[in-house]
Amino acid sequence: IIEDEPLAAAKLREFVERIDLLSLQQVFDNGSEAVNYMLSHDTDLIFLDICMPDFDGMQLLKALRQAPKVIITSAESSYAVTGYEYNVSDYLLKPFGFDRFLKAVLKVSDELAKAQPAVTPSCIFVKTEYRNERIDLDEIRYIQGMKDYLSIVLGKRKIMTLMSFGNMLQLLPSHMFVRVHKSYIVSLDKIRSIEKSQINIEDVSIPVSDTYRELFLNLLKSRKNMI
Repeated sequence: IIEDEPLAAAKLREFVERIDLLSLQQVFDNGSEAVNYMLSHDTDLIFLDICMPDFDGMQLLKALRQAPKVIITSAESSYAVTGYEYNVSDYLLKPFGFDRFLKAVLKVSDELAKAQPAVTPSCIFVKTEYRNERIDLDEIRYIQGMKDYLSIVLGKRKIMTLMSFGNMLQLLPSHMFVRVHKSYIVSLDKIRSIEKSQINIEDVSIPVSDTYRELFLNLLKSRKNMI
């Protein structure tokens, strides 16, 4: 996040933290510090304000030979055409809400996915009490948070592992698994039916919270085999 207005930066941070696809690296209030950081750190996406003192957003785009994906956040619409000349992914005109922010993030996610080789792992390894255990992805029904542990529910068994939801989501392919509640990740392929506020997997009903509903529904729409 590169934003010199504290309230705008706080809003962006809040939005980022609501989306499991994103992991916040740093927040900068000027472009020069951000450029120095990106020269030595791999970054996939930046949220960039244009109007900043000393070193503005356009100067930053010119300074980076190979810029990451860029979503511009600005109160000035006049920079839109110039921004797209630098191949920015989206332009968010302030003030904007979470719905518009999420749409921009999903667009970038699609762009990054298309740029990567379409290789999906068939399994993951998680640490249990005594060993690292292999889990085939097509066995996973859902994952439930239980205090400090995650319960990975498979066909006829459960595996407990000491891991955060964030770390688990980094292991799982994002087009196959999605978080739908603060306590649940589900396998999209195992969903039997969807109601307004819950998902049914086999004989288990799993709640869908307001926080994750929109991300979940957008992911469903992006899958050709689901409505």
